[in-house]
Amino acid sequence: MRVLFIQHDHVSPAGPIAERFESRGFTADYLQVVPAERFAAPNVPISLPPVGDYDVIVPMGSPWGVWEDVRIGNWLLPELDWLKGAHALGIPILGICFGGQLMARALGGSVAPAPSGEIGWTQILSDNESLIPTGPWFQWHFDRWALPPRAHEIARSTRASQAFVQGRTLALQFHPEIIEAALREWLQDGGEEQVRADGQDPEILIAMTARESGAAKERAYALMDAFLDQIATADPIP
Repeated sequence: MRVLFIQHDHVSPAGPIAERFESRGFTADYLQVVPAERFAAPNVPISLPPVGDYDVIVPMGSPWGVWEDVRIGNWLLPELDWLKGAHALGIPILGICFGGQLMARALGGSVAPAPSGEIGWTQILSDNESLIPTGPWFQWHFDRWALPPRAHEIARSTRASQAFVQGRTLALQFHPEIIEAALREWLQDGGEEQVRADGQDPEILIAMTARESGAAKERAYALMDAFLDQIATADPIP
C-alpha cells in the first residue's frame, strides 16, 4: 500500500501522520510542490503522478490560499483537478488545513479569507468523537471553507468549520501533524509576526506545543486509525 503526502512548501513535515501510516503498512512517498528557493515566487509548474498510483492521498498545509489563482495557479488549478479525479475514483483523501480547503473547493464548495484567523491549541465541537475527538487541536489558518453541497460537516469551532466528510474524503481544518520542530520552522519563516499580530507570545506557543506533544501524537494516531478504518473503507461518492 502506498500513501502520497503532497507538501506544498518546504516546512510541512508529515510527522506523526506519516509515522502512523507506516505503522499500518503503508509506504510513504512525498511530493514537494514549491521548493525553498521559490518560496517568494511560488507560482511554479507541477508534475503530478498518475492518480491511480496511490491507495491514499494526503494534501497538506500551505502559507498560500486556495483562492489565490493568480498567485499560485500554475500548480493550484492542476492539483484541484487531479484531486477531484482521485475522489471520483474512490481513492481515500485526507486533506489537512490548506489540503482540506483544497477538497472543499474541488468538491464544489468555496474558500475565502475568514473574518479572523485561528492560531494555537483549540477545543472543537465534534459530532463523531470516534473519528474526530474534541482535541485540543493545533490551528493556524486565516481562510475558511463553505461546505461542498454533498459534504457532511462533523466538527466546528467558534470561528470555522473544522472537518467534513464526503465519501472517502476527510477534510480537516486543523493540524494533527504538528510537532515542536515544525512550529519553530513556521515561526522562523514569517509566522512569528503573525503570532504577535494575533496578540500571542511565540515562546508560550512553543512551550504549550512541547507540553501537548505526547497527548497530541496519540490523538493524531487515533485520528489516522479512524480515517483508515471508517472513511477509507466507506462507499465512494463521485
